[in-house]
Amino acid sequence: MVALVERDEQVLQLDALLKECLSGRGRVALLEGPIGTGRTALLRDLAERAEESGFRCLRASCSLTERALGYGVAGQLLRGVPLRDGPDGPDAPGGPPRRLPADLAGAAGGPEFDPASPETVRTHHELSLTLLELAEREPLLITVDDLRHADVPSLHFLLHLVRRLGSARVLVVLADEAAPRPRHLTFLAELSRRPELHRLRVGPLSPAGTARMAADLLGAVPDHGTGLDLDLYALSGGNPLLLDALAEDVRVGGGPRADGYGLALLGCLHRGDPATLAVARALAILGEEAGPDELLRLVSLAPEAAGRALDALGAAEILDGGRFRHPVARTAVLDDLAPAERAELHRRAARLLHDQGAPATRVAEHLVEADHAQEPWAAGVLSEAAEHALLDDRAEAAARFLRLAHRGLSDEGERAAIRARLAGAEWRTAPATAARHLAPLVTAALGDRLGLADGLALVGRLLWFGRGAEAVRVLDRLRANARPESGGLRDIEVWLAHAHPPLARDRRTPVLAADRRFAVPAPGEDPQLHALAILADGLTRRRTHGVVERAEQVLRDLPLHRRNPWTTEAALLAVQVLLRADRLDLAAQWCARPLAGGDAGGTGTRAALFAAARAEVALRTGDLPSAMREAREALAGLSAESWGVAIGYPLGTYVLAAGRAGEHDEAAKHLALSVPKPMFQSRHGLYYLYARGHHHLAAGHAHAALADFLSCGELIRGWGLDAAGPVPWRTDAAEAWLRLGNRDQARRLIREQLARTDGRGPALRLLAAASPIGRRLPLLTEAVDLAEASGDRYEQARVLADLSRVHAASNRRRARLLLRQALHVANLCGMRPLAQELLSVQDDLGGAEAMADGLDGIASLTDSERRVASLAVLGNTNREIAAKLYITPSTVEQHLTRIYRKLGIRRRKELPADLWAGLRKTG
Repeated sequence: MVALVERDEQVLQLDALLKECLSGRGRVALLEGPIGTGRTALLRDLAERAEESGFRCLRASCSLTERALGYGVAGQLLRGVPLRDGPDGPDAPGGPPRRLPADLAGAAGGPEFDPASPETVRTHHELSLTLLELAEREPLLITVDDLRHADVPSLHFLLHLVRRLGSARVLVVLADEAAPRPRHLTFLAELSRRPELHRLRVGPLSPAGTARMAADLLGAVPDHGTGLDLDLYALSGGNPLLLDALAEDVRVGGGPRADGYGLALLGCLHRGDPATLAVARALAILGEEAGPDELLRLVSLAPEAAGRALDALGAAEILDGGRFRHPVARTAVLDDLAPAERAELHRRAARLLHDQGAPATRVAEHLVEADHAQEPWAAGVLSEAAEHALLDDRAEAAARFLRLAHRGLSDEGERAAIRARLAGAEWRTAPATAARHLAPLVTAALGDRLGLADGLALVGRLLWFGRGAEAVRVLDRLRANARPESGGLRDIEVWLAHAHPPLARDRRTPVLAADRRFAVPAPGEDPQLHALAILADGLTRRRTHGVVERAEQVLRDLPLHRRNPWTTEAALLAVQVLLRADRLDLAAQWCARPLAGGDAGGTGTRAALFAAARAEVALRTGDLPSAMREAREALAGLSAESWGVAIGYPLGTYVLAAGRAGEHDEAAKHLALSVPKPMFQSRHGLYYLYARGHHHLAAGHAHAALADFLSCGELIRGWGLDAAGPVPWRTDAAEAWLRLGNRDQARRLIREQLARTDGRGPALRLLAAASPIGRRLPLLTEAVDLAEASGDRYEQARVLADLSRVHAASNRRRARLLLRQALHVANLCGMRPLAQELLSVQDDLGGAEAMADGLDGIASLTDSERRVASLAVLGNTNREIAAKLYITPSTVEQHLTRIYRKLGIRRRKELPADLWAGLRKTG
């Protein structure tokens, strides 16, 4: 039951009327208030107190469904009341007829009812006398709730009774919703003339009253610091009925629920006027953006009636500023509609909004809710709405619009174009879902019902799923129909040569001229596909430094091309360009940004691919925990079916990272996953093979590793990509040969690698391992310089470890220093196998105590010297250190001289790595 809070004044007035009634003065009270504000609770409370005072209570509750039932209210009041006998007894001839209360229900109802007819007047008179005579024996309380729904005959009976109250011990309390133009205006007008009438008003609770009632219902005093009372007030508006339901919802589920707050709100609406319910439903259908004119046209009410309904909803605090107070309220109103009625309202709303020139997205939402696309303008509106949704990164909404548009079209060409766009929208969230469109789109492309841009996008998606034969058929058809100078076909051929070389191997692959490398695409060409071709050309011909600027531009412009099917592929190639150019810092910065409006950090295809890119960047920089985490996120972001042949990308990164981190079981588990065979005809398969080879090498299976590395080489040379060097297979195959004891084969491959411009650092390290001990030092010194310059900390740790071994025999202090640096980098990157190997070498160099040699010198450094030394360890030049510490370069040189003397070293490269850790602690 709704608690009576802030109702003291009404209770006192009603108690006073009870006392007056007991003293022989008949009274009438009209209790008015908005829906749900506690009128019924006041009547119930009054009846309980009256019964305690000896009153007999006669109650009636009116209902809209019983409005046409003549004397329905009177029948409720008189049920169980002993009837008055005639003057000479019940069976006296000519006496008044006995009328049972059940006989009244349904009698003399309808439009033919005549309140002035002798029969009606006699009936009202006899019933009134019955009640007045009963009041002589015991006082009467008569309550009628929801008076606006009372039947007309009962209202005339009540007026007849009120006129005869006089000194009778009768209190009549009528409760109704306050309205500027009530339904029973004549009844109220006559009632208001009676001196016995007292009008009482109730309204919503104040914020303080809401807090008090919430405390009573929840069993605790609301804490203003938590905002509990303010939240409940905002959600209920002080409406006691809604607040009561909300309190129960808070106890059960912590917030508004459909079967609590939602049902209470529906109860309010169904007890109100039908127009009020109709307006509430229209508001629920139109949503937050509903305007007054739209609302009026949708409900088909006169402006005055609609205005009164809105006022009633506002007075009951069901609305706040013309809007529902919580989404649960709107959902409850919508769910209360029958499916057919709800669909019809959405259809009417769509037509209305379209006629008014509303935004396409608003109209499309109603069309989708109504599942209706038969209007001549529907397909155009849905298509436009899908464009806006894609620009806002709402791919699922765009797909809903396009599915409906596709069903509503009959022209095959238009249907094919819409299907192509639908496949693109679904691709952004789940490529496996979009794959169902590929076969119909292939049919459309071969039937010349698909444009060039859509056809090229179809080729890319077919190749994603390894459907190369279909892709070739579509490509051949596009080539046959396109203009000779078509830039789109030229661009996709360049991309194929990099990403899916077998498709371009037997054809003359166009090469972008050097002077066109940064050219703007011709009018009508796809700018993202053109950028993709430029990046692919740079990777294929190993001219990545020349396209770093274009790679950054592609990444910078991602938000401008969200709808383009080639945007993500272009962005991934841009990251590859930065990595190949040894711009690991730039690649990390771009991958860490919320690319394309947050897509990189959210869900869907693009987010999964960027997680894979972040994993590769982390792997290249030696951050193995991050590489594994990002690769796992990428694999979890899409199902294996959705990844298609591209699954080799995150899988390869994960396997490489796990192997370097010593997680060999994890690597083996991921290698056991099923992968599509066509993957090995793409660059993703190459990366997977390379990673698998490293797993075999780490597991001690040198023959299996060699087979994988040599397979990489065969594929690369067969595809004509040897100059590009997608993976440094020669170096790794050489390492496998060394494990197998074949130094000649290893040296041959190493020399081939050194003849190239890439991968020199690891090749020099392996050449040192295959060379006599006297030739190793210069090779490793150059290798460590290259490793530091590239930012590859994994390679840096390995070279430092090898350098330490070289110095072990001649300069144990230098060997310990290098080993400590290698161990620090290995631990920093999570390279457990390498760290364990270095710990075993540590014992040969004198153990942990000897390794600590030189730390006392670090402790002797001043704070300023430690800051300079720490920045120097990180590779900063003297000028860069000066700029960061706001000192002069000469001051930096002086500090370094003192540092070298205290540490007993001669040059910057001998600075202990422990200084870097000290910077992290003090920075």
